[in-house]
Amino acid sequence: MFFVIFIIIALALLFDYINGFHDTANAIATVVSTGVLSARNAIMMAAILNFGGALMGVRVATTIAKGIADSQYILPEVVVAALIAAIVWNLITWYLGIPSSSSHALVGGLAGAVAAHAGRQALHMTKLKEVGLFLVISPLVGFIIGMILIIAILWICRRTATNRVNIAFRKLQLLSAAGMAFTHGTNDAQKSMGIIALGLILTGHLSAHGSHVTVPIWVKLSCATAMALGTASGGWRIIKTMGSKIVKLRPIHGFAAETSAAIVLFITAHLGIPVSTTHVISGSIMGVGASMNVSAVRWGVAGNILVAWVLTIPVSALIAAGALKLIAPFF
Repeated sequence: MFFVIFIIIALALLFDYINGFHDTANAIATVVSTGVLSARNAIMMAAILNFGGALMGVRVATTIAKGIADSQYILPEVVVAALIAAIVWNLITWYLGIPSSSSHALVGGLAGAVAAHAGRQALHMTKLKEVGLFLVISPLVGFIIGMILIIAILWICRRTATNRVNIAFRKLQLLSAAGMAFTHGTNDAQKSMGIIALGLILTGHLSAHGSHVTVPIWVKLSCATAMALGTASGGWRIIKTMGSKIVKLRPIHGFAAETSAAIVLFITAHLGIPVSTTHVISGSIMGVGASMNVSAVRWGVAGNILVAWVLTIPVSALIAAGALKLIAPFF
């Protein structure tokens, strides 16, 4: 059991680390592309705020640990297979420079591994449908809020000199990027906390009371640290895609996109709903770009991102099912 929990913790922290550099672009791509911060300074800021955000709350962790499937059907090898699938998919999409969802990958991997082990009936389909619904709705909400916010800001600033607007929003974008980095840590690091808590419950090292899971402080600190270290290592391929390939942004647009995404992420984290920070900020950027001019959005790049969104859950589920068959004899 010690070896099993060691493997689960190690893979969960590796996933958290990869999530950090894979999703660094979520928080800092716009602030880098607009020239408000250098990439190095932006990454360090995001790492610190990711760490702080990761320590705030456990509702998303509880959903991951208890909400996806019946506990009796989740074996240690199922958790390991899910983590392997999420890690593999994150690395593939990072290598290709395509923003994809670590949340989708983890949920898809866990669902695929459980279904391969015990059948579809072992899954909590109501909760999965809720999570899946919000994974679809959240970028749309980000798109709408981003569009409304940039229109409102431009209307308010319509009689202000362009130079003064740029100067003001270069400063304001520091706040919006900080908010995005903090909420990224709040949402994403909790997923690894939930997986480790699930592993501890399965191996008898942690007790769960009803639907509530008490996450030990060392789990919070280790996940926060892993995400911060991953963020500090950067994710240049995806930063380039998010920051400039979707739409060309100025500080005022970057502020609107980041603020919109941070609002959505704060609300979903408070409700305990795991959503994709990648999808939310991508939707917000597209909403801001579309409000300027529909042709300003590079819809071909957006289409590639959409394909990755659609493929993530089923591909992660298939990888997890295959991984389970390979590793099951060793447990």
